Amino acid sequence: MNVGTAKPSIAELAEVKHHLINSLSVSDNYSAGQFESDALESIVKIFSSADYAILCGGSGLYVDLVCKGTDDMPARNDELRSQLNEEYKTSGIGVLQEKLKKLDPEFYETIDLSNPHRLIRAIEVCITSGKKYSELRTNSKSKRPFNIIKIGLEDEREKLYERIDERVDSMMKNNLLAEAQSLIEYRSLNALQTVGYSELFEFMDGKLSLEEAVHLIKQHTRNYAKRQWTWFRKDKQIHWFTPRSRFEDIVSCIVSEAG
Repeated sequence: MNVGTAKPSIAELAEVKHHLINSLSVSDNYSAGQFESDALESIVKIFSSADYAILCGGSGLYVDLVCKGTDDMPARNDELRSQLNEEYKTSGIGVLQEKLKKLDPEFYETIDLSNPHRLIRAIEVCITSGKKYSELRTNSKSKRPFNIIKIGLEDEREKLYERIDERVDSMMKNNLLAEAQSLIEYRSLNALQTVGYSELFEFMDGKLSLEEAVHLIKQHTRNYAKRQWTWFRKDKQIHWFTPRSRFEDIVSCIVSEAG
């Protein structure tokens, strides 16, 4: 999944030490809680020989897991999950989206609506607990033994969308279609229920033309970026800069926050 996940290049991996890259198989089951544990373990190792660690990414949920900890969520409900999976297979992802919208309209506005695994888990939590997923996410926070400084990059909406379109075109030129074709036997796994792969699988099924599939990848990525924007804008600890900000200004902010 090198192309579809925009994995750092071999040169980038050689230049800077990365963690939790190439650490899982596409067929591995992996939970948010396991990510929290693995990320914190990596941070401890980094701090054994360095004064700072850099967490880089765009998933608000996973950023919060590292910075704040895991909320007290109800255990997995296999019977309910099986039922929701069956509804997804027979009726499509729209049914899951509507269920979540009714159960938790707040979380609906921030979740990746093209990811059935995330939708099913959120619905499962709402039904099992009798509470909104968004409410449960704010209950328990863990004290971290390190100082956290958050830097966000924002751009004008039109420029951001242009960059998204260019990025998708670049991924297609870098053989995203061939990568998806090589993974089609694993298409039912959670790792491939994501933007970029699901649309190309639809093309392979003859349900979309390649042009339509690429258009949907761009559209779904823009939708996801909008939800990311909504999520991160609620975090008042983030210091915002533009991609054209002077590097020195960002460093100055970090130094000032670090004391």
